[in-house]
Amino acid sequence: MSTPMENGPGVSASGTAGPQAAGALNAAQSAETLADRVRTLQDEFRRRFPYDARVHGTDAAPVVVRSPGRVNLIGEHTDYNDGFVLPLAIDREILLTGRRRTDGRVRVYSLNFGQEASFHLNDLRGLRPGGDAAPAGRDAPWSDYVRGVVWALLDAGFEPGGFDMALAGNIPVGAGLSSSAALEVGTAVLLRELYRLELDSVQMAKLCQRAENDFVGVQCGIMDQFTVALGRQGHGLLLDTRTLEYRYVPIPTQNVRLVVADTGVGRQLASSAYNQRRAECETAVELLRRRLPDIRALRDVPPHRFEQHRHELADVIARRAAHVIYENARVQATADALANDNFTACGRLMHASHVSLRDNFEVSSPELDEMVAIAEGVPGVYGARMTGAGFGGCTVSLVRADAVPDLVKAIADQYPRRTGKTPAVYVVTPSDGAARLI
Repeated sequence: MSTPMENGPGVSASGTAGPQAAGALNAAQSAETLADRVRTLQDEFRRRFPYDARVHGTDAAPVVVRSPGRVNLIGEHTDYNDGFVLPLAIDREILLTGRRRTDGRVRVYSLNFGQEASFHLNDLRGLRPGGDAAPAGRDAPWSDYVRGVVWALLDAGFEPGGFDMALAGNIPVGAGLSSSAALEVGTAVLLRELYRLELDSVQMAKLCQRAENDFVGVQCGIMDQFTVALGRQGHGLLLDTRTLEYRYVPIPTQNVRLVVADTGVGRQLASSAYNQRRAECETAVELLRRRLPDIRALRDVPPHRFEQHRHELADVIARRAAHVIYENARVQATADALANDNFTACGRLMHASHVSLRDNFEVSSPELDEMVAIAEGVPGVYGARMTGAGFGGCTVSLVRADAVPDLVKAIADQYPRRTGKTPAVYVVTPSDGAARLI
């Protein structure tokens, strides 16, 4: 699930890539191409961090990395319960460019926020997770994700050096599309390329998760970082978050589209509620273990055994557990349905997921519910659900390709009238994971 990030690195609240008027579509329909945005980033990088042989050395050619956001098709709040998820990387991204420094200093500039942050590698060496390793970027909170990745690499025995870096993104902040994971993994890829680190994509995802858990202090699961690191164009990623076994699931974009609708409501409550829900799931495991001693997490509880003992749990704890247990089954059923192009079945499973998130896990919101209702009232929409941590952010809809304009129009016409808020709509395409461009 997406982690709460109110001051994320994707776009600023006032930035040109922020939530647009209803009906605005994604970068694929924008006049500004990826190549245009790379050039803008490179120009600003050269202006802000001019080459100096005394600091940068002779082997200091800038590297450019693309790191995507992600949307979760189904499988919400299952990752930290050792469960199954079905996310995909998307064609919205953070772009990063940087070059080595020889003095151990790190300077980072965000075009979206117009802010620069700096620190030294020695500031991070030897810090204890959960203790000394506290965020330091008070004036630029987004930079804590960069610090966290550098700290995690150093703590794991890697030896990146200093660097200058600039970044810019078009991932909406607070929408549940993983701008934090995109920045973390993008930073790791940049450092891997600059310093030729022996770091594979799975290792990278684990280290970036650790940066967020132990440095930033958000106890997220690994889904976001894993998807950003290992996404594949045209595919979703069915991931077992316990074993990290995964397989790619084709999403035939010639037949269906994925439409992400931003409610315009930030997830201000998500951080505290996230930790509360996590604690409630842990309580459910402790209580169920009295009857099912072999379980380690809710993913180990078969639905029929849960129903046998459900009455022994307090109502709230039982509903939290029910969501996770049945959501795991829905994830695997959705992957099977996609593999057979059974989009009707996918839609039913997405609808059931949203109902469970609303009623059992209680992380939806009136705006999310209205957005789902609007989408499901449009012919050609197979199913819709909230995606991300909840209490705001986005919905995702599986839509017949020729029905996309009707869905966009319905949201533009109905959502402001029902909620008084202005939505943004993005048609997203399954994308490759983070990688070097230049």
